[in-house]
Amino acid sequence: MGMFTEFFAWWTGNTIGTRFTLWKAGAEIVGRDDFGNTYYRAGELYAGQGERRWVTYQGVAEGSKVPPAWHAWMTHTVDEPPSASYEAREWEKPHLPNQTGTAMAYRPSGSILASGERPKAPGDYSAWSPEPK
Repeated sequence: MGMFTEFFAWWTGNTIGTRFTLWKAGAEIVGRDDFGNTYYRAGELYAGQGERRWVTYQGVAEGSKVPPAWHAWMTHTVDEPPSASYEAREWEKPHLPNQTGTAMAYRPSGSILASGERPKAPGDYSAWSPEPK
C-alpha cells in the first residue's frame, strides 16, 4: 500500500509530486509540530512573490491539524517559525484538530447523536392556533 499512496493518494500526506515540488523549489525543513506535520520554506520562486511555505501532513491532509503558532507562520503573520522551547500560558488549551465526524465530536444535549435521553419539554408550553373567523 505504501507505493500506491506515494503515487496516487494525495490526501495522506507526502506524495511523489509533493517531494518533487519541494526538491525543485529547494525547500528546507523548518520544523515539525506535535501532530507529526512537517513544515518547509523556500526562497522566492518567482520575482515579487516572497518566501514560499508548505506543510506536509502526517496522515490525512486536514487543515485544522495545523496548530495556531504554525498557522501564524504559514500565513506570514510572523516571520520566525515557532521554537521548540515555546511554553503555553496557563489559559491556553492544547490544540485539537476538527473533531467533526469522529467519536470525539461535540454533541449538545438533546441531539439525536448525544448519549442519554432528551429532557422532556416543560409544561408551560402551549401550541399557537389561529382564531377562527
